[in-house]
Amino acid sequence: MRLKRNLMAVVLGLSTVAAFAQTGNETRQIKEEGKTVFNPHWFMQVQAGAGYTLGEADFGDLISPAAAINFGYQFTPIWGLRAGLSGWQAKGGWVNPQTTYKYNYLQGNVDVTLDLGNLFCKYNPKRVLNPYLFVGVGLNGAFNNDDAVALAAQGYEMGYLWDKNKISPVGRAGLGVGIRLAEKVFFNIEANANVMSDKFNSKKAGNPDWQFNLLGGFTFKFGKPSKTTEPVYYEPTPAPAPVVEEKKEEPAPAPAPVKEEVKAQEIQNIFFTINSAKIRDTETSKIDALVSYLKEHENAKISLCGYADKQTGTAAINQRISKQRANAVADALKAKGIAADRITVDYKGDTAQPFSTMEENRVTICIAE
Repeated sequence: MRLKRNLMAVVLGLSTVAAFAQTGNETRQIKEEGKTVFNPHWFMQVQAGAGYTLGEADFGDLISPAAAINFGYQFTPIWGLRAGLSGWQAKGGWVNPQTTYKYNYLQGNVDVTLDLGNLFCKYNPKRVLNPYLFVGVGLNGAFNNDDAVALAAQGYEMGYLWDKNKISPVGRAGLGVGIRLAEKVFFNIEANANVMSDKFNSKKAGNPDWQFNLLGGFTFKFGKPSKTTEPVYYEPTPAPAPVVEEKKEEPAPAPAPVKEEVKAQEIQNIFFTINSAKIRDTETSKIDALVSYLKEHENAKISLCGYADKQTGTAAINQRISKQRANAVADALKAKGIAADRITVDYKGDTAQPFSTMEENRVTICIAE
């Protein structure tokens, strides 16, 4: 018996665990899937490449090294802002006799960036090619212009020759592409154009000077550039509350009325002789029958009505004799133990004739019920 009880306890415990496990594993209905969304973040760019200063010489003769470093903040998937330093070397050219000269510069920039991939397509942090453009302003500081100064000393008329340094405002724009290598690391290629004062290259040409750069480098993003939201679930529909049927107490059946088995009525006619109110011996059995009925049925009452025949006597005499006949029967009932409050006495004289013969109308009709 003990082994059987133990086995039953184990089975019950396993059933309970299974029930809880099933409840815990119930899948909730997803209203909106979790998704990857943009997260504002800082970034840094390190670039190096070649620069070209527009001038009067062969294209290759005016190529010079260039570099840049930028720090920025990406506010939205589309818009960002960066500030940086760029520069290194620039070159100028002279036509006759043909020669080139070099000088150095350092330029501070502030650019607004526009992510074209996220502008025209939805945000996708895993996109491999991420084109962008930018526009900005800067301040260019040129220095180390010894080559141009030496040419001027040889008789070249430079027009806008500067000696120690030259500060010029800059307007700039460019286009680039970031190639995703990892979540926070991109290789970028960028081309930009910078327009500044005609005095940048020391030559007077009557138009602005242009500096073009083609750079390659890396972009590093800090923090979490994106984050994944949790799925949104439908609120579980609460189980309907159990309907508790209110038990209505049925009223106890009313006790069946105790029906007193009675005769419908006990009717007796007590007949009298002419001008008499004395009960004859032949009528006493009828009195006894009435008494027996009334004693067996305690709730029954009796009505007595005396009559007189119309063919004899006057109306007054007949009225009196009918009263006497009714009272005679009432006295006989009382004498045998029937209470007076159970007896009703009435009389009609000769105003009513209940029977068809003269003899029968000398009567007291008794109805017990």
